[in-house]
Amino acid sequence: MKILQLVASCVIALIATLTAASLGSPLSFLTHGDPLFVSSMICLAFILGCFVMAWVTGDYSQTDRLWSVAPAVYAIYFTLRGWPDARLVIMSVLALLWGARLSLNFARKGGYTTEEDYRWGILKQRITNPVLWQLFNFFFIAGYQHLQVFLFTLPAWVALRFGGGPINTLDIIAVLLFLGLLAMETTADEQMWRFQQEKKRRISSGESLTGDFGRGFLSSGLYRFSRHPNYFAEVFMWWCFYLFVPASTGSWLHWTIFGAISLTILFQGSIWFVESISAAKYPEYAVYQRRVSWFIPWFARSMDGRVVEQKAGADRG
Repeated sequence: MKILQLVASCVIALIATLTAASLGSPLSFLTHGDPLFVSSMICLAFILGCFVMAWVTGDYSQTDRLWSVAPAVYAIYFTLRGWPDARLVIMSVLALLWGARLSLNFARKGGYTTEEDYRWGILKQRITNPVLWQLFNFFFIAGYQHLQVFLFTLPAWVALRFGGGPINTLDIIAVLLFLGLLAMETTADEQMWRFQQEKKRRISSGESLTGDFGRGFLSSGLYRFSRHPNYFAEVFMWWCFYLFVPASTGSWLHWTIFGAISLTILFQGSIWFVESISAAKYPEYAVYQRRVSWFIPWFARSMDGRVVEQKAGADRG
């Protein structure tokens, strides 16, 4: 299985990076080294493992397969180094819940077995020079994305550094908001999964395609309020994770906020790319773009929804 090959690649890279960083004492370094430096070496191992596996296999979804796993690895590592700090335990539980849900959703779409994210295939067609593509593989697909994951998990390191304080109101708010957004992302992904599965079934059985199935994209449920409600929930869960920083330090501003900021920027670029594909594929997507919020959930604009229905009927006629 691809995931087992990836795990083996990352374990080898981890042993190599920890050995090099510790000058031959990886276990001592892991348990007694500076937690920020050790975790940065874990991040480097993930980068190297994913880069090598993608280059060797030609499958560039290696980082995608670790996206839901790496935050829990960092959070658990910081928790073990600060055991038994209650705030760190809570943060690890949240990271595990988030990762488990995302992993299950990714698995049912074939992400751990056969499916490479379609966006990498499109980008490979645009970056045709093999040297430039491997540079893109190292610096963005593996490098930047793993660095991004590392950054938005660093509030757990802050909680470790300033650990020992009691759970406070801000901790509780962070937990409740995180869980609410997790429920939102779960609902959005489930709605999209059911829509895509039903669309495939109707196409394979030769049934007529009406409504969203005729348009080709989902515009109901949570997708009435945001074109990307799952992305919105994903990003703001990690803003909620950052709330543990002021809960730990008493200060709202800390340099680790850059993780949440850069994640927000990353997702804006991802949304732009996805929407450029959808707009080219589905003629009515432009109407949907004008009516429904790009990112933050909000009520649809007042343009008459019947325009979409009438155009869909005309196209099928």
